[in-house]
Amino acid sequence: MSGIEIEGISAVTLFTRDMDRAVHFYRTLGFVLRYGGETSDFTSFHAGSGYLNLAPGDPPAGLWGRVIVYVSDVDAMYRRVQTAGITPETEPADAPWGERYFHVRDPDGHELSFAQPL
Repeated sequence: MSGIEIEGISAVTLFTRDMDRAVHFYRTLGFVLRYGGETSDFTSFHAGSGYLNLAPGDPPAGLWGRVIVYVSDVDAMYRRVQTAGITPETEPADAPWGERYFHVRDPDGHELSFAQPL
């Protein structure tokens, strides 16, 4: 497998129509805020060794959220995806929450984000 390792599922991202209400809900359940908050465009909570993320908006038809998969080398994974004839939705980018990532859709339209910590 050319040296790129799938290291685990880092996070699940869910869409929310009301970020304020959703953040309050997850804080009430005991999730600890890592990034974002009630007025943010993206919020992340600790969930054991991974994260539960919230993104604003209605999910497009057939999409429930996003699975984030940690890999050992996100740029090498991006090249692997392209070599396999799969068209990524984004190029690898550094995010303000401390990850380098890119997105791709599976054959059923579910979004996968391949990422690695910066």
